[in-house]
Amino acid sequence: MKSLEAEVHTSLKEFLKQYRKPFWIHNLTMARLVSYVLRLHRSAIIQTSSSISYYGLSYLLPSLLFNKPILLVAPLSTQHRLKRQAIPYLQQWLKQQNIIFNGTCKKELNSFQGLLIVSPYIWLHNYFRKRKYLLTDALTLVDKADYLEQWARDYLTVTITPRNWEELQDNYSYFNTLIYKVKSFLEYSIFNYPDNPYQQYLLSLEEKKSLRTLCKTIPQDNFLNLVEKKILDNNYFLWASVNRKSKTFLIHLSPLDLSSILAPLFNSSTTIFIGKILDHNKSAFTYKKNIGIKEKLLCLKLSQHRLDSMVDLHIYDRLPMPNTSIFQETLTSYIRKIIYAGHYQLKPIFILIDDISLKKKVAISLSSELGSNIKIEKIKIQSNHILISNWKFWKNNQDKLPVPKLLIISTLPFPSLENPLVSSKVNYHKKRYKDWFYSYLLPTALQEMQRSLISLRESQGTITLLDNRISYRSYGKRLLAALKPYVKISYMK
Repeated sequence: MKSLEAEVHTSLKEFLKQYRKPFWIHNLTMARLVSYVLRLHRSAIIQTSSSISYYGLSYLLPSLLFNKPILLVAPLSTQHRLKRQAIPYLQQWLKQQNIIFNGTCKKELNSFQGLLIVSPYIWLHNYFRKRKYLLTDALTLVDKADYLEQWARDYLTVTITPRNWEELQDNYSYFNTLIYKVKSFLEYSIFNYPDNPYQQYLLSLEEKKSLRTLCKTIPQDNFLNLVEKKILDNNYFLWASVNRKSKTFLIHLSPLDLSSILAPLFNSSTTIFIGKILDHNKSAFTYKKNIGIKEKLLCLKLSQHRLDSMVDLHIYDRLPMPNTSIFQETLTSYIRKIIYAGHYQLKPIFILIDDISLKKKVAISLSSELGSNIKIEKIKIQSNHILISNWKFWKNNQDKLPVPKLLIISTLPFPSLENPLVSSKVNYHKKRYKDWFYSYLLPTALQEMQRSLISLRESQGTITLLDNRISYRSYGKRLLAALKPYVKISYMK
């Protein structure tokens, strides 16, 4: 009798030959690995260093040939891609229809045999609300696991919206004066924070006290009870997001450390985590720690073929450091020089700039000469366009954008302390007397650097790095190692 690994290997090899699908160098390797961990009911972390369009077949085929039910957790964008591309071909090839896309938690499916595909929200809702609508004993496969922390934090975040204030005033008219005073105080306080690129602010003790006063005064309200519970939880931080144009604000209570919250889920079930870059190293130590995995599990980090994925790297060594007053002015002129010094034929060109004012300055400078060819954070990009975006936009839309020939990096992707989540995590490390830079900021930057090059490697493009810290700071060598494989070039003459 053939093992699952052998059956999957043979079937996928024949499938790729017949349908002439784009052949990824690790298709068969990853498919055998997924088959192996499914057969042994063993948890694993697989970092593909590639996009879903390449590696999707490598987990779908083993899942469909496996003789037990499997729960696939994938965001809707991934589900739509699978529906359009891989799944119809596989169903035709295997003559199977046992795939269900479940969009709600209302249908009980514990008796289902096959592949059940759900969104991260439904999966987390099923777990945290202790529902039993999903496959309780099924092996779980999480695609796009790079975003697992974000999914969990978003789900667990409690948000006070303008609608909540209206409902409080409608339901508790006797306390209208207090509700109005608390809301007005928070509004005045939040809008007086200095402007920052994120329009997000960590709230102070006084603001926290005002909310607690409201919660204590109206103890019969379930929503306020939940708010007070989160305020008193040391693992939650209080922050606000602002829309200055509409003069509205939202107050959020979000969990900081997710490891203790997610540990019961992952240490009691078999889960395969699949993503592009889950950690900057193969052992995924930081990733496992962040989501609460304590047991040893199989970790694999696939890499592109060294020659096929080589990029050219050029580092400017004459620019001032980013924290100096003349950096912005100098950077703008250097970006113009790069584009006009014979490199405009490398199209499209993407420029990564996190600083909002600098991004506008560069865009205005280039638009005055290149007009509509300059795009700011747009998905529809043509080959002659120059895209200017922040790191977050680039990371979230890499699969949707055309592959750049030239990627200009203005500054290294260290998380900004102006972001409430970042400042809260830094404080979290400080309270525990940990080195917050080497424990949090640097690993995050290393991971972002590796993620940023995934699509660029497909075109063997060029990176121009304008942040001199990579050459003159002790951590620079680790950042350069994260960019490998590359050829260091000196093409500006």
